[in-house]
Amino acid sequence: MMTGSGLWAFLVMLVHLLSAAGCIVAAAWVIKRPLAKRPDRKPTIAAFALTTIWAIIAASLGAQSDPAVLAETGRNLAWILVLYRLFGHDGRDRGMTGIRPVALALAFVSLMQPVLLFVAANWAITPELQEATAQTAAALHMLVAIGALVLLHNLYAGAAPDTRVTLRWSAAGLTGFWAVELNYFVFAYLVGQAPPEFAAIRGLVAGLMAIPLALGASNGLAGRRLQASHTVAFRTLSLLVIGAYLGLVVIAAELVSLLGGDLGRLAQVGFLVVAAAVTLLWLPSERLRAWVRVTVLKHLFKHRYDYREEWMRFTETIGRANDRDLPLFQRAAKAMADIIQSPGAVLFLPDDDGRMIEQSRWNWTGADQSLAALSPDFVTRLAREEFIVEIGHQRPSGDPRYPQVPAELEADPKAWVIIPLLHFDRNVGVVLLERPNVPRSLDWEDFDLLKIAARQLASYLAEHESQNALMEAAQFDDFNRRMAFVMHDIKNLASQLQLLSKNAEKHSENPDFRKDMLVTLSSSAGKLNQLLARLGRYGTGQPVVPRPVDLSALARGVVRRFEADHPVALTRADACSVLADMECLEQAVVHLVQNAIDASDPGMPVSVDVSSDGLHGKIEIVDSGCGMDPEFVRHRLFKPFVSSKEGGFGIGALEARELVRAMQGRLDVQSRPGIGSRFSITLPLAEAARFLSSNNDQEAA
Repeated sequence: MMTGSGLWAFLVMLVHLLSAAGCIVAAAWVIKRPLAKRPDRKPTIAAFALTTIWAIIAASLGAQSDPAVLAETGRNLAWILVLYRLFGHDGRDRGMTGIRPVALALAFVSLMQPVLLFVAANWAITPELQEATAQTAAALHMLVAIGALVLLHNLYAGAAPDTRVTLRWSAAGLTGFWAVELNYFVFAYLVGQAPPEFAAIRGLVAGLMAIPLALGASNGLAGRRLQASHTVAFRTLSLLVIGAYLGLVVIAAELVSLLGGDLGRLAQVGFLVVAAAVTLLWLPSERLRAWVRVTVLKHLFKHRYDYREEWMRFTETIGRANDRDLPLFQRAAKAMADIIQSPGAVLFLPDDDGRMIEQSRWNWTGADQSLAALSPDFVTRLAREEFIVEIGHQRPSGDPRYPQVPAELEADPKAWVIIPLLHFDRNVGVVLLERPNVPRSLDWEDFDLLKIAARQLASYLAEHESQNALMEAAQFDDFNRRMAFVMHDIKNLASQLQLLSKNAEKHSENPDFRKDMLVTLSSSAGKLNQLLARLGRYGTGQPVVPRPVDLSALARGVVRRFEADHPVALTRADACSVLADMECLEQAVVHLVQNAIDASDPGMPVSVDVSSDGLHGKIEIVDSGCGMDPEFVRHRLFKPFVSSKEGGFGIGALEARELVRAMQGRLDVQSRPGIGSRFSITLPLAEAARFLSSNNDQEAA
């Protein structure tokens, strides 16, 4: 079983080996990052190498062995050279006459160590002489460490601000190294020999100092400042407060125990119970945490806020949009409250009368009580000067610009700060924050940060408002477009009924005409009912469900509808069944045939052609009318309310294209002025679509 001394010897060996590894890694780091303007770079690499050799020898033979002392001397000389070369960053190694002699003196004192080693080995044969030699060696080590620390002080204190940025980390590493060396040899000088714990600490620091020295020599941390964050400082002070309290409890308990006997034990137990109760009630309290936070920010930091952390938290709060998170308006109120540690907030948004009414609240005390609306005059004054009003704080008297806080908020003890949300000088809202557990007055930093965050929040709310307006406008646009389609169909039905009325005056006595008239009226009534049904479906978002439709039979029905008033011929009728909605497809074909008739002279035939290529079915409507130029086809044909016909709505072609697209089809147009136009509707064949769907299902399986 390993004894205590053996355990410490093993620990010292392990620490020195780890230090050697750390120095090797640090030297490799500096070598891979060559900087021509670093005069201390090469000496630092050499110092790392000599420190590695010393650590390996100390781990193998012991820190007090003769080879370790010789390696230690070489290591110290190397670090003195590094320290001297650090003065070369601003030329002080040549300009200051005191630097070089001090460095040479430190080197000379370091070289005395091998001399003392030789004396101790050959002439210090009595215990008294050996002890004197050891004390002299420790004293010389102390002189070297003190001289190095003095040089480090002059190095950093006398450097220009720009140079300090470069020297900061190298100087910090060397300061830690020489400070530990000084304490180690002071103890060795006073006691006679340093304990193994100190040797372990010495080896550990020799490895740890390689980190700042390597990063400093490679400019890896140039310009970086070591500073605790607000969160770390807050938690550290909290732990210190708790630790101090527990320490006082222990001391008080020990003092009570001095009473002696059963009375002392009873008083001790009673005191501990009371102290535990106070601990459970006081330490977790929100008020204590708030007090600690205010104290930390007030006394330990130049700036109250960690702006990076605040901005990341602000954007994270606003940007969350999951179903489990708060709605946008509550997130907006919370984001403003989190900035100055307010426990609750209320968001006011404008109404139609220019007032600001309560829209949403987050964690506001007394949620069952609604807050009064903010008057237009108060809101205008807030926006005009971008005032952030601290309720209950002394305000400028007689200043007409400063808004008068509403009496309801002035009398509310929870109300604390009123913040306007301005977007391009337009007030899009107001946030009211609740007074915190530990009240304080706002300062310039609070006001600046709140103004910036308020403008950012106002842009989010304005974007949300604009998005809602665009969605509403899109819904109205869709409704108007569909209503235009319906009006177009009603116009066609009205034209048919008007034509029927005129013919009734001439042929009312003809039994065949009366029979056709009844059929036409029945058909028109059916179409009106279909239009009403379509109107009821608009806006529901129900997709078109395609079913097999006989394209040739549909074409024959359309031809029969128009052939009595205009020559319309079915030139080809291939047998094909396409996937489509019967009602929508018929309506699209009717629109195109009617447009072809309107574009043609009386008596000029319009042809309807149905064909199939094995995958798709196609129905073409061809006329020999006036035709259209390419510019009209590309840019105006499918625009609503643009028509080449006098009094036309310009809706038929657009509605036909939209209906065909809804059925996963395609509408193509070919036209030339003076020659005519060809409209082609292409839809997938039902059998081909079914075959492709089954293959896809098999591949997915």
